[in-house]
Amino acid sequence: MGAPHTKLVHDGPTSKLQHVARKAVSKHCRLYLVTLPVFDPRDFADQLKAALGAGDVASLQLRMKDAADDEIRRAADQLMPITQSAGVAFIVNDRPDLAAELGADGVHIGQDDLPYARARVIVGNKAIVGVTCHASRHLAVEAANAGADYVAFGAFFPTTTKETKSKAEIDLLAWWSDLMTVPVVAIGGITVESAKPLIGAGADFLAVCAGVWNHPDGPAAAVKAFNALFK
Repeated sequence: MGAPHTKLVHDGPTSKLQHVARKAVSKHCRLYLVTLPVFDPRDFADQLKAALGAGDVASLQLRMKDAADDEIRRAADQLMPITQSAGVAFIVNDRPDLAAELGADGVHIGQDDLPYARARVIVGNKAIVGVTCHASRHLAVEAANAGADYVAFGAFFPTTTKETKSKAEIDLLAWWSDLMTVPVVAIGGITVESAKPLIGAGADFLAVCAGVWNHPDGPAAAVKAFNALFK
């Protein structure tokens, strides 16, 4: 079985997470923001602007699990221009069809969504396709060898923003980082206070929802605090 061989980095105004050989980039963890389960796009737009203006952010995932298609479209109309104008990748959760329609930078799929190969056909070769792998090494290696741009492990900590199907251990990140070169995203209940072990274990990205949007000092303060940990 061949080893996965790419790392994700963000590259300027194209709002894409480009592929480069792992040895060609320095290790640097980054933020992967995820929208709250329920939000008003117009109100959320102001929070997003504040967050993106406060420090480095790699991507924003629009996650609206039970929303109608038109609700997702309206939210994207509000948030995608803000995201992409800041040089941040805009990722749609679950729906490669809407990601392609909207001109999003990519899609994130779970194990119960369309298979990777089908999602790739829909969004095209230039888009990002990330795959949830829960706490499974097998699923992660399968996804990476199929061509996924990143794999996501979790949940690492308890979370109230989504139903968790698995509990991931931090040594999973260390194993992946040591052996594989496809980027790994850590997800699940991550806060400024809990992030350090994940960064130390080799996470390329921290997927954060409530840890930013519900931070007691506001999203901008949270982004600044996370970025301070990445240095």
